[in-house]
Amino acid sequence: MNDPTIGMAPDHAVYKTLLESTLAIPWKIDWATKTFAYIGPQIETLLGWSPSSWVSAQDWVDRMHADDRDRVFEFCISQSLAGVDHEADYRALRSDGGYVWIRDVVHVVRKDDGEVESLIGFMFDISDRKKTEEQLAGLQKELEEWSFKDGLTGVANRRMFDSVIELEWNNALRNRQPLSLVLLDIDYFKQFNDHYGHLQGDECLKRVGKRLSQAGTRPKDFFARFGGEEFVLVLPESDETAAATVAERCRDLIFEEQIAHADSPISQILTISVGVGTLVPTHTDVVLDFIEEVDMRLYRAKQTGRNRVVMERTA
Repeated sequence: MNDPTIGMAPDHAVYKTLLESTLAIPWKIDWATKTFAYIGPQIETLLGWSPSSWVSAQDWVDRMHADDRDRVFEFCISQSLAGVDHEADYRALRSDGGYVWIRDVVHVVRKDDGEVESLIGFMFDISDRKKTEEQLAGLQKELEEWSFKDGLTGVANRRMFDSVIELEWNNALRNRQPLSLVLLDIDYFKQFNDHYGHLQGDECLKRVGKRLSQAGTRPKDFFARFGGEEFVLVLPESDETAAATVAERCRDLIFEEQIAHADSPISQILTISVGVGTLVPTHTDVVLDFIEEVDMRLYRAKQTGRNRVVMERTA
């Protein structure tokens, strides 16, 4: 494999040094010959195969788990021919016989006439994320059991929340990714029960739980009943902007439900108050402190008029 620094301008050599100092593994394949023009030296640290051993695209195919090979190969070829940037997850073979989960992010480079010239991409080690997804899949299966399901609303209960928040906290800590939490409380629910009766109060909780379960749009977004008339959303890998969007979506969903609340001092229909927090955890942070901070923001939302979202850190 040719050394791409030969003949390079000094700034290009700097770019190469920067690329090779990241955890992501850069690579380039010439489309006409289906050979590697370059692959970062990080590949040897991750998989044990030297960069010089990656000669053709066939080496990439051969070093893929047999159960993933056909699916990934056919997908990448079809997307490349169509000129569409894409990404694929698969298990890559290590030189010692083990496997590592890889996410390949591919950019298709075209010539002036539109023909494919090359593929440029980055390989990422996503083994930790896959392990977390497998653990979450196991937890989701347990959710079907009554021990992890709220008996009234049918959504996940506090016990399930405790398991998920711990899992996602550790994942965010390990991968230095943001974790967002959304706490929601039905406004003047005591007055609702007093006016309509507890049976209608239970029906209200069921409707709210069913509606709010639609707020998270990704498979890894988690929703549960936190206790009483409070609900909670755990949003992995979500920054403040994304969390704010979900929080406002929650208010919109409850508004669309149009649940009458004749004794509410602020509205003739049911409303909710929301506290939101986002954090990239460090080893000095504590998950219970994070939950408490978001709960304090929910309290501020109720104290400052209700039917609102509060995201600012409490004093």
